[in-house]
Amino acid sequence: MSLLGLIVSIIMAIIIGFIGDALVRADMPGGVLGSMVAGFVGAWLGHFLFGHLGPDIAGFAIIPAIIGAAVVVFLVGLLFRGVRNAN
Repeated sequence: MSLLGLIVSIIMAIIIGFIGDALVRADMPGGVLGSMVAGFVGAWLGHFLFGHLGPDIAGFAIIPAIIGAAVVVFLVGLLFRGVRNAN
């Protein structure tokens, strides 16, 4: 993978993470870094659950990646909300 390919993948992961966060509105912790992680993990989870569905940009099947990122953001939001309420 070239440096340009890596940069495009990181940008796509951030965008997918932000879209997942906007859909769920669970306040993904970590800002841009948290969105990037949610984008990468969401893309993996979405591909695992739904396969390669819809358009592909920079190796990300967009529709499954966004759905997966929304699931990741939702679960992380629940986890952090539970931790905050426990204290």
